[in-house]
Amino acid sequence: MRSSDDTQFALITGTSSGLGYEMAQLLLVEGYTVIGVSRRGTTLDHPNFIDILCDIRDEAAVEEMYELIAGHTDALHVIVLNAGIFEMSPLVETSTKEFTDHLSTNVVGAFHVLKHASDFLVEENTHIITVSSIAAKKGLSNISAYSASKFALNGMIESVREEWEHLGVRFSTLMPGAILTKLWDDENEELPRDQMLSVSDFMHVFQMVVTSPSQMQFPEMTFLHKKGMLK
Repeated sequence: MRSSDDTQFALITGTSSGLGYEMAQLLLVEGYTVIGVSRRGTTLDHPNFIDILCDIRDEAAVEEMYELIAGHTDALHVIVLNAGIFEMSPLVETSTKEFTDHLSTNVVGAFHVLKHASDFLVEENTHIITVSSIAAKKGLSNISAYSASKFALNGMIESVREEWEHLGVRFSTLMPGAILTKLWDDENEELPRDQMLSVSDFMHVFQMVVTSPSQMQFPEMTFLHKKGMLK
């Protein structure tokens, strides 16, 4: 069943858990019909939530994803590029597979989503929100693969912003410091958790961005814990 013209649709990648799950919940509260995309699905249960299994690293899978979306709507008002992986290791201990996995998920996956989104963009309306990282501004030790992927992601977004300027599409790129999620469960226990943002800190910023006036965008929005970056 396709939507009525006044329905607002949001697409979020990486909704199986963590920030993606939380952002999906918030957008549902804000009145959006939310299309959640992930490799393993989610437990989120809501009448206005559409769960799609998709590995965004696979371009053919992304094309199939958009075919499913077309059965519901031809307009995406919000696109949140959130799916990503994060692993820590010194450069000399980082395998080539680990390095390329970061690029495949964090950059190539986002590339596929944007490349095939063009038919769903609403001129002067669609807001593309990218969840990047402070690691896209400053290379930090032991995260060379992650940092390289986020630098590349930001560069791609800047380029697409220029290409689609004539469409009036908004681009907001969020670059938070470390956020205390389950991603850190298997990492160095000595890392200072009290210097990390909480999920609610991140959601405070996300809600402000997604509910901002239609003439506003946030091309590079950096926000950190008051104690600064992890050391």
